[in-house]
Amino acid sequence: MSGQSITDRIAAAQHSMTGSAISKAVCKATTHEVSGPKKKHLDYLIHCTNELNVSVPHLADTLFERTANNSWVVVFKALITTHHLMMYGNERLIQYLASRNTLFNLNNFLDKGALQGYDMSTFIRRYSRYLNEKAMSYRLVAVDFTKMKRGVDGVMRTMNVEKLIKTLPIIQNQLDALLDFQANSNELTNGVINSAFMLLFKDSIRLFAAYNEGVINMLEKYFDMKKNQCKDALEIYKTFLNRMTKLSEFLKVAEQVGIDQGDIPDLTQAPSSLLEALEQHLASLEGRKIKELSTRNCAYPDLNGSLLNRFEMCTSWVING
Repeated sequence: MSGQSITDRIAAAQHSMTGSAISKAVCKATTHEVSGPKKKHLDYLIHCTNELNVSVPHLADTLFERTANNSWVVVFKALITTHHLMMYGNERLIQYLASRNTLFNLNNFLDKGALQGYDMSTFIRRYSRYLNEKAMSYRLVAVDFTKMKRGVDGVMRTMNVEKLIKTLPIIQNQLDALLDFQANSNELTNGVINSAFMLLFKDSIRLFAAYNEGVINMLEKYFDMKKNQCKDALEIYKTFLNRMTKLSEFLKVAEQVGIDQGDIPDLTQAPSSLLEALEQHLASLEGRKIKELSTRNCAYPDLNGSLLNRFEMCTSWVING
């Protein structure tokens, strides 16, 4: 189906008659046309989030209403519009979304009556779970990980040990939900899912940057931690290594669909001797026998020297925008 349907035109006309400019813009952003939401409608809705006389709950409810539609195109575009506003709109929108007890309830969504309906419904269910997790992360820490200040004096690099150990698993959960989208290049077959994938790609880069900086901070503090903190930190680091592998697979898809290689970080596996050093230190705290490191000259203090430097080189990159 191409172009706006008769239903789309009627709905837009009704909103024009009732004077609801927000509802009309949401309707136009979420038509049955198999392409991403138009920029002019997204820009207008972003503008609305910055206007104090605009009701954010009304805007959110209008988007939620569109996800009750039977068409995968309309529902997908409503999720994309919501995600776009979470990324580029005023923070009070994500604050409101995070305050709700429920967000998107699309775990059973299935469009049986349209071309690509079955395939796209699968991605709608996964995408909605990610947006739910993104809002939940904000609810737990009152900050959007994709927008926080980065760098040596950034939020994650200056966080204390106790808060790091609580915050890093929240980032892990959000990244897990994002990577669970699991689209390969052959499944990115239309402008709707491609728009969603681009937003996920942008989130993945910024989210992993915050994750990475938190892990660097944690490693710098590791040898000064208490035994239980070391145990938690070691598990967080092992999970981090696994996420690096999954993110690399996600980024390969981004490369295959034509995203500029300059925008895609090159992730290199961290040295195995670093994990060994962490395990050896925890073993010593627990009074267990310490086996020799496979790299003999990698003593514990080296974590703050060449080993950590190598880790940062493997996982750090500059993100613009």
